Amino acid sequence: MDPVRFVFGVHFHQPVGNFDHVFEDHLRDVYLPLVERLTERRFLPFALHISGPLLEWLEAHAATYLDSIGRLAADGHVELLLAGFYEPVLASLMRPDRLEQIGWMREAIRRRFGVEATGLWLTERVWEPDLAADLADAGVRYLLVDDRHFLVSGFERDRLHAPFLTESGGMRVGLFPIDERLRYLIPFRPPAEISAYLRELRQAGRPLAVFVDDGEKFGGWPGTKDWVYTRGWLAQFCDAIAALVAAGEVRLTTPGVALREVASAGLAYLPTASYREMEGWALPAHAVARLVALERDLGEERVAGPDGAFLRGGHWRNFLVKYPEANRMHKKMLALSALCHARGDPPAARRAIGRAQCNDAYWHGVFGGLYLPHLRAAIWRNLALAEGELRRGEGLAVETLDLDADGAEELWIHSGVCSALVSPRRGGVIEEYTLFEQGINYADVLTRRREPYHLPPSGQPRHAEANHTTDGAPSIHDIEAAARLQRLPPIDPSDRALFVDRVLASSVTLDAYMSGAFDSVACWAHTAFRAAAEQSAHAVEVVLHPASLPAGLLEKRIRLDQAGELTVRYRWDPKAFPPDAFFCPEISVSPQVELDLTPAADVWNFPIATVSRSERGFEETVQGYSYTPRWPIGAGEARLTVRAGPVA
Repeated sequence: MDPVRFVFGVHFHQPVGNFDHVFEDHLRDVYLPLVERLTERRFLPFALHISGPLLEWLEAHAATYLDSIGRLAADGHVELLLAGFYEPVLASLMRPDRLEQIGWMREAIRRRFGVEATGLWLTERVWEPDLAADLADAGVRYLLVDDRHFLVSGFERDRLHAPFLTESGGMRVGLFPIDERLRYLIPFRPPAEISAYLRELRQAGRPLAVFVDDGEKFGGWPGTKDWVYTRGWLAQFCDAIAALVAAGEVRLTTPGVALREVASAGLAYLPTASYREMEGWALPAHAVARLVALERDLGEERVAGPDGAFLRGGHWRNFLVKYPEANRMHKKMLALSALCHARGDPPAARRAIGRAQCNDAYWHGVFGGLYLPHLRAAIWRNLALAEGELRRGEGLAVETLDLDADGAEELWIHSGVCSALVSPRRGGVIEEYTLFEQGINYADVLTRRREPYHLPPSGQPRHAEANHTTDGAPSIHDIEAAARLQRLPPIDPSDRALFVDRVLASSVTLDAYMSGAFDSVACWAHTAFRAAAEQSAHAVEVVLHPASLPAGLLEKRIRLDQAGELTVRYRWDPKAFPPDAFFCPEISVSPQVELDLTPAADVWNFPIATVSRSERGFEETVQGYSYTPRWPIGAGEARLTVRAGPVA
């Protein structure tokens, strides 16, 4: 009986904008010891992907480590994998940008390691059928996806131990299904269980077993450093596989070699898909509750069986619906990428846009992602760099367009120093206010929302591969399932932006306002406004009135001058509201600012904090700051100028 070929691979990644100490900690705790010990134990060959942001950091801080990777690659002991260089979700990019990102990675591998890479690590395993043609055009011969991609298409699990082929427009690439069971066994279960599973596959005549997954689970996830190294899991795993190799039961290989040596299992057309957990995270909270109820009704045994594959959540693009903040980043990136192509692709702008395509800040699952302000800030900083480069020397201009693709037009005001987005449909709020010199979008504040994990668990079935005993280490998904909140965090009554306008009763307290548990006398956050732009040599002024209300009830004038200074003036009808009420525009900003107010007014000011799930449990994170001037309703008019501070 032939040995089962075992592909072992890891994906090392840190996102654009992550803290230096995170890179350092992972180099010490994961990247160095894992490669060193696999090499010492002759656990060779294996597959390796190093993302572009991490590769750039390693080149600057750990060149000798990369030299050792290069020697392993030159000797055929490591097969290096492509991806988009800055780790974008390829499906979220325009076609030229997909090819560009893969081309950057191919060239970096060739330059730094002296080898050619033809296989691809598909970021977050987000697959869409039209990717096949683009990947083939980029010189990719094969890529790795989850076995779930096949199972949701009706393939039997037993068939998924061989490479497949797919095509789009007549252009073909190979597909390797990653074994989900191995993803849950490695490194969380004792090596004896992994050996037993590989023996099962051999006895059943399966030619191939594929494990390629996040390398950070080998020392970077909570508890794994102690389990993998101190308590000896990795040494035991290497010994167990070595014994299987010596007995002729297992042969270590790489995907590229397996593509040549293992007969294709045939043609496969896969639907839009990602891994199981991602599809659940992408759903809105109410849909998660329905999916959980359905799983509970079916029961754990059936959900864990073949029928469970047909229970599906959403898809990665759903995050752009679930989180408008992510959608604004994404659509601004697409707009600037198109502008960059139209203007000859200046290299500095092109690279900045590439960095702004890094996936981590656009979504949220068990890791912080979108909820981490420093990751979002890195995206906006690179977008500011790119737009500043592309618009250098330009004067103020206004475009009317549906920039965020939501069916309603916005006003995009831009110049060589700033960029702002006004949404008339949302009451004339400012959804973006970027000053290029500072590299900051002052409107980059995350709205406090109800997330499914805020609520107590509803008895949802666990994955069959999750740990039920204490003789292993908890996976990230076990930690996720065990996390509990003592009380529900506050949520916001409307999405945050600059100048969300309300009239509040005198009885509303600061505590109630901070918690979001208040009623407004009037709120224009969801009111469509008529908008007209007035442009002079020195400024652009947008004049806004509620579309369905008397013209004199409220007038809002947003003025942006050549230096990027932002001023808003209001006029309202005092007789339309209770005499003891207050006119209260709320300004939510990412860094703290100063406000010039005329007339002077009391200002409610507090940090905006979210409670989100992370790999270590729940974390409270300050997302920005709320400023709310409170003008007596009888004033009838007011003016406010935002004074942005210097770069920190």
